[in-house]
Amino acid sequence: MWQLILVGVLALLAGIALGFFIARRYMMSYLKKNPPINEQMLKMMMMQMGMKPSQKKINQMMATMNKQQMK
Repeated sequence: MWQLILVGVLALLAGIALGFFIARRYMMSYLKKNPPINEQMLKMMMMQMGMKPSQKKINQMMATMNKQQMK
């Protein structure tokens, strides 16, 4: 009887761990294919905030965002 409970608990833990890693891998590939923001969107946001977007500033912000995404 206790063996059946042990097998059930182990199967549950294995399923949770496997599901987590599959979902994580899927989301990472999805975000790589469809980045949440690009340079054009960033330029528009800066213009809406009243900033004059220079290419240097846009590149700097994109590098910062990419660095944070890789963490």
